[in-house]
Amino acid sequence: MVILLVGGGSALMNAVIDKLNKNGHRVYLLTGQKERKFSYSRVFEKYNFPYDSGSIKDILESVKPDVTVFTGAYDTNFTWESPRQDGVRYMAGLMNILSACSMMKKGRFLYFSSQEVFGAPYIDDIGEEEPVSPKGFRAMALAQGEETCANYRRTQGTDTVILRFGHLYWVPQKGERGEDPCFRMCREALKTGKISANERRTFSMIYLNDAVEQIYRLICEEAPKHACYHISSGEETGEMELAKLVREELGSGIEVVDSTVGAGSRLVLDGKRYAEEFGREIFNHYDTGVKKVAHFMKRHSASFILEEDAGGGLAVRAWNNTRRILRAMFPYIENLICFIPFFLLYNNAADSAFVARLDFYLLYVLLFAVVYGQRQAIFSGFLAVIGYIVGQMGVRSGFEVLIDYNTYVWMAQLFIVGLVVGYLRDRLQFVQSENRARVAYLQGQLRDIEEINDSNVRMKHNFESQVVNHKDSLGKIYEISSTLEQYGPEEVLFYAAQVLSKLMDCEDVAVYTVANGDYARLFSATSPEARKMGNSIKYTAMEEMYGELKEGRVYINRKMEEKMPMMASAVYAEDEMELILMLWGIPWERMTLGEANRLTIVGFLIQNAVVRANRYLEALRNRRYVEGTNVLDEGAFTQLAKAFFDAREKGLTEYVLLEILTGDENYENVARTLGGAIRQTDYLGILKQGKLHALLSNTNKENIGGIQERFRSAGYECRVEEAVI
Repeated sequence: MVILLVGGGSALMNAVIDKLNKNGHRVYLLTGQKERKFSYSRVFEKYNFPYDSGSIKDILESVKPDVTVFTGAYDTNFTWESPRQDGVRYMAGLMNILSACSMMKKGRFLYFSSQEVFGAPYIDDIGEEEPVSPKGFRAMALAQGEETCANYRRTQGTDTVILRFGHLYWVPQKGERGEDPCFRMCREALKTGKISANERRTFSMIYLNDAVEQIYRLICEEAPKHACYHISSGEETGEMELAKLVREELGSGIEVVDSTVGAGSRLVLDGKRYAEEFGREIFNHYDTGVKKVAHFMKRHSASFILEEDAGGGLAVRAWNNTRRILRAMFPYIENLICFIPFFLLYNNAADSAFVARLDFYLLYVLLFAVVYGQRQAIFSGFLAVIGYIVGQMGVRSGFEVLIDYNTYVWMAQLFIVGLVVGYLRDRLQFVQSENRARVAYLQGQLRDIEEINDSNVRMKHNFESQVVNHKDSLGKIYEISSTLEQYGPEEVLFYAAQVLSKLMDCEDVAVYTVANGDYARLFSATSPEARKMGNSIKYTAMEEMYGELKEGRVYINRKMEEKMPMMASAVYAEDEMELILMLWGIPWERMTLGEANRLTIVGFLIQNAVVRANRYLEALRNRRYVEGTNVLDEGAFTQLAKAFFDAREKGLTEYVLLEILTGDENYENVARTLGGAIRQTDYLGILKQGKLHALLSNTNKENIGGIQERFRSAGYECRVEEAVI
């Protein structure tokens, strides 16, 4: 299977990728960010685009995923530090992705939600049918995401499935921030040495590995029975019980504080629906899972708490303070240690003729000025001065050293050189840091430019090929609509539906001919969906649609009424409505003014072809009909019947051919008698050795009983003609 995962880097995302890779699926990833700030497991292809990018549709068309997974509640691209802004970004991105998926009309869309959508307390386990009760912007955004998925499933037929996780938790990565109860308690214990717990609060948790197993089964299922599932362990635990487990693993020094207030709160998702359909087995029960999390966070506590945090217990606080002091003192301790060999070298080498003129203290100050900068240069200068005075006091008195102006000249030289070199080193470091930041910024800009250039090249090639061939271009419209010219006058209306389907990129198109002032008769349709209004409709009773068509406008079904087409347009000839064009398979995002204008243009092109065909048939009327009757002669009727036969083979229409048993009676009397028994859209004609036939359009053998009865009442028997034209 081809799987497209949508979301930022996280333990959940990597676990899903690993599971899919191990089982031989091809995994694509949409990261949601231009910056590559997350690390991911191995995927086949990665797309670094924000969710609201216009390229999402192109990505989906390129990948053609069997399943698209949107991590939603666990997407690390949304920090929710600014809930309003993140909520807007979240819904805009989800809508863009869902719209692209609905246009694909292929594959399943999985949406990850969480228990947060239930903000109220519940006595019983929460089932999938329970109405959501979100509290807070994040919970409301998740609930709105669920509602959006449900709407797409209901109105667009998109195969969306919602997965609600009940307090999903896992062993965090170093420095990772989590929201589950287990992580919060462990971090609180490490920070303060205390764990606050409400004895009246009860919930269930599910470990990451168990959740991934359940996700995988649903991904592989061909046809899930439901649109929403709860992913839950079904194991109920209290907050106080969880706090005691955490304290037990973290060790002594941790205090559990009873913060029980208010009424009881219970939040346990009922996972019976999933268990009954797919089966469920829990491998990591909460007692073992909590110990894994607490053990890891205890070992790597430095990555989960800040230096200003109080820390857990006296021992942890002491270690944090010691570590902070050691980090600050390390450069000075290193300086002191390095001072000792220079002090020994200066005192022992003073009598050597080879190095007597070499100033070791100056080298010492220069070394630390070059490596560490001005601050350490000053400290090393003070140490050098102390070492110099101590060394001189071995041969002179301290008073003589202090009044010797050479001492102060040497000290000035030492500090000037050290400060200047330290300043140059600090300045160089600053310039290098600025340059690195600038280079990193420019490299990021270069990557963006490369991506933009690649995109522009693709768009350039696409536009070059679309100048004539694009479905919206005048060249393409003319190319397709001009195919109507190759059909005979009798065939134009049949293939008008096919042409309209191509030009409007819609599989469900119907063409109705206006029979009289109130009724229209179905002439051709491209699918069973397009025929669902029936063979005959009273279009004047459809007030909203009729009002738009009467004014020459395109009708758009903005209320999404099931029994009405998504769009409709009328074709006029000399101010008389002749045809009604109906489109059923248009997704709501394409029901725009641009599409309406395109339908109007296509309608005019079809109108021109139909008008030309009608004028041609009218001009040949005397040569096509038996004189004095409305009976088509054998040549004209054979041509008409063949047109109906070809259209039926292509699924554009239905018809029944009846042979009328007239005996020796002439056609004029028969036609006059049967004139009131046939519809305006039916035809009488001569076929096969002069036998009179009736062609009943948009009719099948199941509903011709009434017409045969009318023929019998008029005194004529008839039988269905089975022969192929």
